[in-house]
Amino acid sequence: QVQLVESGGGLVQAGGSLRLSCAASGRTFSNYAMGWFRQAPGKEREFVAASWSVSSWSVSTFYGDSVKGRFTISRDNAKNTVYLQMNSLKPDDTAVYYCAATLRAFSRSDRVYDYWGQGTQVTVSS
Repeated sequence: QVQLVESGGGLVQAGGSLRLSCAASGRTFSNYAMGWFRQAPGKEREFVAASWSVSSWSVSTFYGDSVKGRFTISRDNAKNTVYLQMNSLKPDDTAVYYCAATLRAFSRSDRVYDYWGQGTQVTVSS
């Protein structure tokens, strides 16, 4: 069982930056593919970014098209934490952001992820 707790959301002006954190419980964090998703009011949940360990020293990442080049996912396996650095924020980035974990292979589909945090609100004003 993995418990995930997000933090770092808030209100920011367009063009600004925020860094989200997701702290995970458990001792095998490095084995999990970690994803960030978001959901805006009235919209379906959207894949944002994912990170997974390829080897003990190598991590791969993948991004949704709408955030590529602006957001960066990273992880600190020693701290059981995954981060989402969000730069050049736009009003369209306004949503509740969720982190998720799976022991299965990386996927953009939220159905693959077994564990979810409670979400953190990000609001970008114009």
